[in-house]
Amino acid sequence: MRRRELLKWMGALPLASVSGRLLAAPAAPAKLLVVFLRGGYDAASLLVPTASDFYYESRPSIAIARPSNDLHSAIALSGDWGLHPALRESIFSLYMQGQAAFIPFAGTDDLSRSHFETQDSIELGQGSASHRDFRSGFLNRLAGVLTGSMPVSFTDQLPLVFQGEVQVPNTALRHIGKPALDARQSDVIASMYKNTPIGRQVDEGFAMRNEVARQMAGEMDAANRSAISAKGFEAEARRVARLMRDKYNIGFVDVGGWDTHVGQGGASGYLAGRFDELGRGLLALAQEMGPDWRNTVVVVMSEFGRTFRENGNRGTDHGHGSVFWVLGGSVRGGTVAGEQIRVNAASLFQNRDYPVLNEYRAVLAGLFERMYGLALTQLGRVFPGVRPRQLDLV
Repeated sequence: MRRRELLKWMGALPLASVSGRLLAAPAAPAKLLVVFLRGGYDAASLLVPTASDFYYESRPSIAIARPSNDLHSAIALSGDWGLHPALRESIFSLYMQGQAAFIPFAGTDDLSRSHFETQDSIELGQGSASHRDFRSGFLNRLAGVLTGSMPVSFTDQLPLVFQGEVQVPNTALRHIGKPALDARQSDVIASMYKNTPIGRQVDEGFAMRNEVARQMAGEMDAANRSAISAKGFEAEARRVARLMRDKYNIGFVDVGGWDTHVGQGGASGYLAGRFDELGRGLLALAQEMGPDWRNTVVVVMSEFGRTFRENGNRGTDHGHGSVFWVLGGSVRGGTVAGEQIRVNAASLFQNRDYPVLNEYRAVLAGLFERMYGLALTQLGRVFPGVRPRQLDLV
C-alpha cells in the first residue's frame, strides 16, 4: 500500500484512543454530558422574567406572554419566572419531576461578545486574567483528575474543551453515512499497525466506528416500525445516550443555530422550533439512558445571552449573561437556582443585557465537587484559581 493512500484512509478515522491517565483521585461513577448551544441563545425567551413589566415593554414583538390558560403563554415556574411553552412536553415534565433546574445570570466575565472568542474562553476554562493555553480545555483536565474516566466528544473535530493531555476520541453522530473503509480494508490497516505505538489508537478507532454502525442499523429497523424519528437532534441525542450509557462517562456535544438577529419569533417561530427540537432531544436522551439516568448530569450552556431589548429586525443581538440548564435523574431540580436580581432597566449590564452573577467556572467547579468528591487542589487543576460555588443541585 502506498503511503499516500494509507494517510488518506487514516484521515477518515475520526478517533484517537483514550490514554494518558493522570494521577487520580476520585473515580468517575457519574456520567456528565455538556451540551453547548453555539450562537448565544436568547435566555430571556427560555426563562421568561414574567414578573418584569420592563421585559414586556422591551419586547413588543417577541415577548412570551405571562402564564395563563393559553398554551402559547409561559409556563409558570415561580412568581418571577416562566418557561418557554415549546418545552411544555419535554423539559417542563423533567422540571416537575425534580430533574431539571435553571441557573439565570450565568456565564463568563469575557466581555468581547464575540462568538468565537467567548466560546474559546469558556471551553478553555482558564479565566480571562490568565494567559490562554489553547492546548488545555476544562473537560480534558477534568478527565485527567478522575480515575476511570472515559471521555468522548460527539463532534466532527475535537473541540477546544477536550484539548489536552488526555487523548479523547471524537465522532460526529448527526451525519453518519457509509463508512469510508469496508471490513477488509479496516483489517488491513489494523494489521499494519499491530504491535506499533499507535496500534491501540487504530483499534480503538475502528471499534468505535463499528459500534456506531451497529446502532445505526438498529435505528433503521426501528424506523421501519415508526418507533423513532430519524430527524434532528432527537435522533442524535438517542445515539449519544446509547454510547454514554454503554461506555463513556464524560461527553460533549454542540448544537448550532442559536444566533437570532432577525425574525427570532416568540411563542412560535424560529427560536420556538429550536427549543422544541432541543427539548425533545434531551427528553429522548433521558429516556434512552434508562437506569443510568440516575447517575447522569447534563449541563446545557452557551457562550453568552442576548440583548434584553428586541432589535429593529424583531430579533436580539449578542449579549452577556445567559441561563444554564442542569438536568439529571438525581438532580435536585424543580428550581431556579443561583444568585438573582429583579429584572428592570437599572439592573441590565451596560444597559443592554443580563449581568453575570453566577460565574460559570465557579458553578461548574461546585457541581464537579459534589459529583466526584474532588478536593480543592483537584478542582484547582480543572479551573485554576476558582473557588467552587455550591448551588446544591446534586
